[in-house]
Amino acid sequence: MRSSISYIALKTIWIKECTRFLRIWIQTLVPPAITMTLYFVIFGSIVGQRIGEMGGRPYMEFIVPGLIMMAVITNSYANVASSFFSAKFQRNIEEMLVAPVSPAVIIGGYVGGGLARALLVACIVTLVSFLFVSQVSVHNLLVLVVTVVLTSTLFSLGGLINAVYARSFDDISIVPTFVLTPLTYLGGVFFSISLLPDVWQTIAQVNPILYMVNAFRFGFLGISDVSITAALGVIIGFNLILFITAYTLLKRGVGIRS
Repeated sequence: MRSSISYIALKTIWIKECTRFLRIWIQTLVPPAITMTLYFVIFGSIVGQRIGEMGGRPYMEFIVPGLIMMAVITNSYANVASSFFSAKFQRNIEEMLVAPVSPAVIIGGYVGGGLARALLVACIVTLVSFLFVSQVSVHNLLVLVVTVVLTSTLFSLGGLINAVYARSFDDISIVPTFVLTPLTYLGGVFFSISLLPDVWQTIAQVNPILYMVNAFRFGFLGISDVSITAALGVIIGFNLILFITAYTLLKRGVGIRS
């Protein structure tokens, strides 16, 4: 009976989350397509012509995995952060906390919504890339799928934690602006860290997004600046840490219960 209740709750939250971002698709699905198109035009077509190749591949082809991963990161994070904070702001999240479901079910529902939006955006950006690249090869489908699922899960968890601590809608934009954006641009989306001096290569390896982008690029093109085993280990490790943190916060009612 308990498992049945948990399943119904998980399914309900997930459907609600998917319905929410699909209902406002002009705000959630169209902007990533437009933004990534501009990146392809500016960095790929204009800058890429001067660069030529990167990592033994045409520059336009090199940045495709990075741009897809950038869209996955920003959309999975934004989806859960905005949705969970809205539920907290309207005080209906308290109804979930007093319901006979565990915090893990609530987390699973919200993260599932973020994952669904991220995967849909990833497909849209991939289709956009066909306008600029003749073909998008897949080197290792398993690594590709595992990386995008784990990454979107990771940043969905991060968005939930951000929403737990946020006290206003302005607080939701702090982490994306001052943390995610710099780390993403320095995470190897547009360049290989092999071009950096040794000192900066060492510093760049502290950036977790570097491992996500390179693991995803390996799945597409078969090239990577870091070990794939290490990359997947870093992503899984951060997922575990953020899940435990999110579970503990919801269990204690931090930032929710007055």
